[in-house]
Amino acid sequence: MNYFLKIKKAYPPTRRGFLMVEVLVAVSIISVSILGAMAVTQKSVYISRQAVHANQATFLLEEGAEIVRILRDTNWSNVSGLTAGTIYYPIFTGGAWTLSTTPNTVGIFTRKVVISNVNRDNTTKDISITGTNDPLTKLFTITVFWSEGGVTITKTLPFYIIDIFS
Repeated sequence: MNYFLKIKKAYPPTRRGFLMVEVLVAVSIISVSILGAMAVTQKSVYISRQAVHANQATFLLEEGAEIVRILRDTNWSNVSGLTAGTIYYPIFTGGAWTLSTTPNTVGIFTRKVVISNVNRDNTTKDISITGTNDPLTKLFTITVFWSEGGVTITKTLPFYIIDIFS
């Protein structure tokens, strides 16, 4: 019994439980560090996924422009016969590209093509808002959009196509 009394007297009463406080502080610091690292990792995965999707969308835009060029090169009537303002969707059927009014998706992406008539200034022959309709030039706007984290992200590529074979 005398032994236990000596141990109690060896430690001052103010230091009792100090080890428990040190353990709690250490556990708190480690927990906050781990949670911070997890948050950074989660955000970097999300940003990486966004970058991959943006890259894929860019490729789909470029492919859409090539599809329109293929249609033009095959026959100008493939382009001139399209209705301005109508939304078209590129579809690969029967070994060839066509534009359809039926919605089409590629994975998570939806790609649409809109054609517009082009006017030219009567004196300078430059493309302008006013002027005479140029039936040998069309403005194509290709749009790729997808949903990411509850938000719809859109990429657009406008370009002109000219009947170079006439």
